[in-house]
Amino acid sequence: MYKNYIFDLYGTLIDINTDEWNDDLWKKMAILYGYKGAHYTYDELNDEYDKLVALEKAAVRKRHPEYNVVDIKIEKVFKKLFTQKGVKTTKAQIAFVAEAFRCYSTKYIKLYDGVIDLLDTLKAKGKRIYLLSNAQRSFTENELNMLGLTEYFDGICISSDEECSKPDFYYYKTLFDRYGLEKSESIMIGNDYLSDIGGAADFGIDSLYIRQSISPDIEGELRSTYTVMDGDVYKIKKLTVK
Repeated sequence: MYKNYIFDLYGTLIDINTDEWNDDLWKKMAILYGYKGAHYTYDELNDEYDKLVALEKAAVRKRHPEYNVVDIKIEKVFKKLFTQKGVKTTKAQIAFVAEAFRCYSTKYIKLYDGVIDLLDTLKAKGKRIYLLSNAQRSFTENELNMLGLTEYFDGICISSDEECSKPDFYYYKTLFDRYGLEKSESIMIGNDYLSDIGGAADFGIDSLYIRQSISPDIEGELRSTYTVMDGDVYKIKKLTVK
């Protein structure tokens, strides 16, 4: 049926709840920056973070005018928050700050029921498994390892590395070109009707939409080949694996 299974991550394989806008997060981050001599009030730090994110996105758009949906490397923002206060940092220190930010902002993280069963089934049948995620490598790499997912993937694309995000055609093309995938042999599986399903349809591959509690509301046409509307991961193999 299909040889290549391409998965979204958050909301598809991983159930996660994060909050990057609450005051407690920024109060903790202001303390962490203060430890290293970069003194901000928590609301000042939040404001500067937002400004730097916008500037980074603008810089990516200038470098890649062909991209419709861009992403950034968030480590650049965390580093600039130090440098604009005159504080020098190492790569390891910035990595730690990114990890702390993710930990402070995460309310919970876990695999959906049925994920390991699905991935084990695909591997047992000789299928190839790929990840196409709108995410930050500094967050996602740790979470893949923590939850035991890394070993399952034959190829991984993370948007922060590519500075391009779903549903952009170029991001899908990056995955297919890098790993030599054929469209007719591939299916995209995700919980976002635009990024995952709309992007797959525009690129010309089949897709399966799985609705989860964190899925965006569907406004308009759902262009998936298959649908699982109750979030039951076990149904994915019933529909797509032979």
